[in-house]
Amino acid sequence: MSARADYGARIPAPARGGVVATVAPGSPAALAFIEPGDEIRSVDGSPLRDVIDWQWLADDRLISVLAVKPGGLAEEFTLTREPGTPWGLTFTETVFDGVRTCRNKCAFCFMTQLPKGLRRALYLRDDDYRLSFLQGNFVTLTNLEDSDVERIELQNLSPLYVSLHAVDADVRERLICAKEDRGLERFDQLLDAGIDLHVQIVLVPGVNDGDVLERSLRWLAEREGVVSVGIVPLGYTGHQHGFSASFEEPESAAAVIDEVAQWQSAFRARDGISWVYLADEFYLNARRDLPPAEEYDGYPQYENGIGLVRSYLDEAAEIADDLKRALAQLASTSAGYVALVTGTLFAPVLQRLLGELDADLGRVGVLAVENSFFGGNVSVTGLLTAADLMPAIAALPAGSIALVPDIVVNADGLLLDDVPAAELGIRTLREVRLISCDAGGLLGGLLEAAATPH
Repeated sequence: MSARADYGARIPAPARGGVVATVAPGSPAALAFIEPGDEIRSVDGSPLRDVIDWQWLADDRLISVLAVKPGGLAEEFTLTREPGTPWGLTFTETVFDGVRTCRNKCAFCFMTQLPKGLRRALYLRDDDYRLSFLQGNFVTLTNLEDSDVERIELQNLSPLYVSLHAVDADVRERLICAKEDRGLERFDQLLDAGIDLHVQIVLVPGVNDGDVLERSLRWLAEREGVVSVGIVPLGYTGHQHGFSASFEEPESAAAVIDEVAQWQSAFRARDGISWVYLADEFYLNARRDLPPAEEYDGYPQYENGIGLVRSYLDEAAEIADDLKRALAQLASTSAGYVALVTGTLFAPVLQRLLGELDADLGRVGVLAVENSFFGGNVSVTGLLTAADLMPAIAALPAGSIALVPDIVVNADGLLLDDVPAAELGIRTLREVRLISCDAGGLLGGLLEAAATPH
């Protein structure tokens, strides 16, 4: 587990600037004859590395851009605008000079545990501070150069999202396996520069929990500018041999909750916020109630899987009367059985919700789909593939309607194993409908199902 990585800097990009995706009609970009497909190389003579440079360099009312047309012709364009008016263009990518990939060989890296044969993009292990700023991706900071720190400070790229995992040097070497680990040094440099940091700790049983976690939290608590700390359990697939357990057992999950609760109480007493937050899995595995919404303090680590269930349940409570009416309407129609498709982690939550809503379980129920494709302890809905969904849906009674959360597909409508969502119904001979993965999506799916003629 301590072998050091010797690879990775960036994926080379063929473009040397930003390729224009769209141009709004009548916008300053359109009036300057910028068109989709043009590659903007520079602004006022300064080259563009990413959309951050564009926002930084183009923050004026008059700019000169060098653009290369699809045919290869380079032209200089002058763009002008009134104060507050957007330029009216978007780019095909946010990073123009290639995404920086990870230099480390983290023992728990989920990307290295994937089965072979998936689309190439799923194996990309980025460690790019620009994607941290733009999209909230977590980075280790081991990939930063001095010039990167200087740029982050100059352009005030705040907040950033940092994977810390541990502060003990030997534990970091065992977990992160960095070629050169200056992560903690970079961490302090960014804080000294006034950059706010959101921190992630992937908790590995027997490695960085217990006393190691206590030292990490103490180290973080001493540093102003650490906005939030999110603790998520180790996730592992069946396509590796290093891990066989995380915090699935109620006792182990409860121990983490109790340990972290002391820090939360202390911070709430001092600063009025919890500051450190646990992934939903800990509470679900421990069979403990989730904290109330106010203890998530605006959900600073929502995209990290922290607070999703609480948010869902609170939204469901707000529209409970509408959900009950939709369920009653469904029960009074001739519509077929409606299956609420979900992963095994969220299934008990959804089942309890249906019970609280007095649903007719003969007409609507939860279809918990086990993830055999990835195996291990993968149980979240978003990682379900067609390989697991199709046999589960096909086993439903004829005439059933399967409501599948749209989190299982990407922007192109593809599941992780490259099956188009539209084929789920064709291959299972059942009616499959995608719904948004919130309580509002559930309501919409139930109403649509109730209105379906049979």
